[in-house]
Amino acid sequence: MKAMTEMFLPACAGRHEKEKLMLSPNALRVLEKRYLARDEEGKVTETPEQLFRRVARTIAETDRLYGADDVQVVETANRFEALMGSLRFLPNTPTLMNAGKPHAHRQYSACFVVPIEDDMHSIGNAVTAAMMIHKTGGGTGFSFSRLRPKGDLVRSSGGVASGPVSFMRIFDAATEQVKQGSTRRGANMDILQVDHPDILEFIACKAHDGQIKNFNISVAITDAFMKALEQDETYPLINPRTNQVVKSLPARQVWDLIVEHAWSNGDPGLFFIDRANAACPIQHLGRIESTNPCGEVELHPWDVCNLGSINLERHLTQDSQTGQTVIDWPKLRETVHTAVHFLDNVIDANDHPLTEINEMTRHTRRIGLGVMGLARILFALGVPYDSQEGLQVAEKLMRFIQEEGWKASQLLAQVRGVYPAWQGSKHETDGRRVRNSYVTAIAPTGTISMIADTSGGCEPEFSLVWYKHVLDG
Repeated sequence: MKAMTEMFLPACAGRHEKEKLMLSPNALRVLEKRYLARDEEGKVTETPEQLFRRVARTIAETDRLYGADDVQVVETANRFEALMGSLRFLPNTPTLMNAGKPHAHRQYSACFVVPIEDDMHSIGNAVTAAMMIHKTGGGTGFSFSRLRPKGDLVRSSGGVASGPVSFMRIFDAATEQVKQGSTRRGANMDILQVDHPDILEFIACKAHDGQIKNFNISVAITDAFMKALEQDETYPLINPRTNQVVKSLPARQVWDLIVEHAWSNGDPGLFFIDRANAACPIQHLGRIESTNPCGEVELHPWDVCNLGSINLERHLTQDSQTGQTVIDWPKLRETVHTAVHFLDNVIDANDHPLTEINEMTRHTRRIGLGVMGLARILFALGVPYDSQEGLQVAEKLMRFIQEEGWKASQLLAQVRGVYPAWQGSKHETDGRRVRNSYVTAIAPTGTISMIADTSGGCEPEFSLVWYKHVLDG
């Protein structure tokens, strides 16, 4: 059998020699605070080089599942280590924190969605699941849209329901007590559909500081609501227990309230739920109702996205004729293919805290390859971030990364097979045999961009000088 790396990478991918690791003082402080292994007394026991080596070796071991021998696994590990050590690509925080670390959880993903049905058993199970996920370094998204509204009948007790917002406070309190991997507090996303009867209370639930600390919130916006807004009409609120209309609200009133609170405290965001489902290639698995905590990945219940980000700033070169700084497209192609291989391996290397998650992630094999350093690469190219040319450069970069990402997924499928949920998917309909149901997603990269010493995600640089406090919890 050919070496696995030869199967996955383009012809230019022969340069995986270890580069000297160059880390800024800020990066070293972040690594020491959160990522480097420690002994029982709390003393740091590894260097950044050793961190990248343990992660690379752990994730490369997955190749054995697909027929690789010792030599091929070492070759893959070297390639992964060179990729991270050059800071051209970094995986999400749980992978860096946990992979290969003694006594650490074998949970390497950051983004989860936990379903909630309209009964106390489901709600209690969701709280437990969230605590287990937070303990191992992940964040959770929920949709509370199935819960009956405040004041609705509870037949089993003869009482009345307290509504979604009251249960949010229970989840929030549980999150407050669990530290993620002993390094950071849990993070949550709560989504409520715009036609839920408690939507006005939900929109304003973070208006008072300190009541709900550990949630981002978003309103699931439907196409019907947007049509009512455009035509300045009312729209119906529907009780999810009975599926009956209970009253109507002016769409403009609700929209203005969303805008007011988003301006005052940053929440709620908007999740265009009908658009997300229309674009979903695996619609046969059911309807998507929620996203991860930062909102960049929409997920089915119990699904996960393994995130990793390309440092665009590390993909520049000098034009041999003009001497100008230009994008190194062959190097970027190599990085994309190696990163897709890495992220697909993470799926099999994971051992999530719940059986439902392990089954779903191996069914969809979703990965999220994103970017960081967009603002910095535009600096280097002399292109203003807020210009039409800046948009064109960003579009060209992401089209290239997306196209090469799917090519890499197709190459993986030739060796490893299509993802199990492929049958019945849009990919099957289109005749595209791919390894992963999704390939790209742009995460905020708040901490890993500090390790890479570059700008976060696709965001602009907000200041020439800034401070970040890395908290213990």
